[in-house]
Amino acid sequence: MSLWRQTPDLDSLNALQKNTIGERLDIRFEAFDEQSLTASMAVDARTHQPYGLLHGGASVVLAESLGSSASYLCIDSSRFYCVGLEVNANHLRGLRSGRVTAVARPVHVGRTTHVWDIRLSGDDGKLSCISRLTVAVVPLGEQPPARD
Repeated sequence: MSLWRQTPDLDSLNALQKNTIGERLDIRFEAFDEQSLTASMAVDARTHQPYGLLHGGASVVLAESLGSSASYLCIDSSRFYCVGLEVNANHLRGLRSGRVTAVARPVHVGRTTHVWDIRLSGDDGKLSCISRLTVAVVPLGEQPPARD
């Protein structure tokens, strides 16, 4: 059984990146199956830290962009919207070039929160980062939960 309330449309997801940080970092939605969504991002001067490695913050941008989009595809967007509550990342291996690919899989898809496991890998397929994203599902017209 598919996870998605709305069948992912990769062209639409990519179009939503226009004029956002996703466009600046060349985030591209690439694939989906019944239980995951995949996107990639450039590893180049736009995403490097001063020592020529993929910046951990850029990895987190990819993870949160992917997980938030996955949550959006699981909700009734005429009644709710999604916002990130918490994101963490363990950086396991440095990358210098190419593309980093992230795959988001659900840990929990509930009525008010979603939790995503997001694994990032380099072009060689080796794991570079593990991230977890918690997303709040908020009724339209309400403010998201306060972040203290």
